[in-house]
Amino acid sequence: MKSLKSTTTLHNGVKMPWFGLGVFKVEEGQEVIDSVKTAIEVGYRSIDTAAVYGNEEGVGKAIAEVDVPREELFITSKVWNTNQGYESTLNAFDESMEKLGLDYLDLYLIHWPVPELNKYKETWKALEKLYKEGRIRAIGVSNFKEHHLKDLLADCEIKPMVNQVEYHPRLSQKSLHEFCKQQQIQLEAWSPLMQGQLINDPTLSEIAEKYNKSTAQIILRWDLQNEVVTIPKSIKPHRIKENADIFDFELSAEDMDKINAMNQDKRVGSDPDHMNKY
Repeated sequence: MKSLKSTTTLHNGVKMPWFGLGVFKVEEGQEVIDSVKTAIEVGYRSIDTAAVYGNEEGVGKAIAEVDVPREELFITSKVWNTNQGYESTLNAFDESMEKLGLDYLDLYLIHWPVPELNKYKETWKALEKLYKEGRIRAIGVSNFKEHHLKDLLADCEIKPMVNQVEYHPRLSQKSLHEFCKQQQIQLEAWSPLMQGQLINDPTLSEIAEKYNKSTAQIILRWDLQNEVVTIPKSIKPHRIKENADIFDFELSAEDMDKINAMNQDKRVGSDPDHMNKY
């Protein structure tokens, strides 16, 4: 993990950047266009959006406007809960692609398992079809707990390549991480900064001072050293740049342990077992 362009290799051989920009709650239009363009100009190569974010069009415009070849970029989107099911997922994918203005997607995820709907296996079949057709380079899930993954793995033809979950020092999901490693599923962090709640944490502040870095940079570096792909969100150019400035130092084993010990199994997002908003 020497630079912003460093990648992890997914179990199907596709290379995915360790670091990217998340655009959750970034407004459609100029705001998202500017954020994505800034990130790409700084050197980011991975952009993570979703149908429900309502900004795929802006992400697509930014990609079209930057002077970076499409094959150098890694673009992720996700199918929303209301579109789960085989046919509706295929239709949702087409809609996302139209908005993004792309010929293929690098990664497509099932956004939530939504146990109450009980459709994620059907949805997965649609992702497998799109993957086999070459329309997506890698497929995965988001917010899946161990038992959701086991259930899916019992019936799937192609194993998920990625599981994107809420992950930060207060929620390190150790057993899920271990399970994903055993299954060669790459863990990816959303809300790595716990929506800003950890910025003034005393333990992190003390470590940040030692390395002459911000607490955000310490957390993001901790993600990478735990072999977790991370996609912090920001709309401020200086913050987009600062978040990525984490490749010139390494946290000691002792400091990694200190941060690992901060876990409280505390979520800021929904619990995947009870996330039934659709």
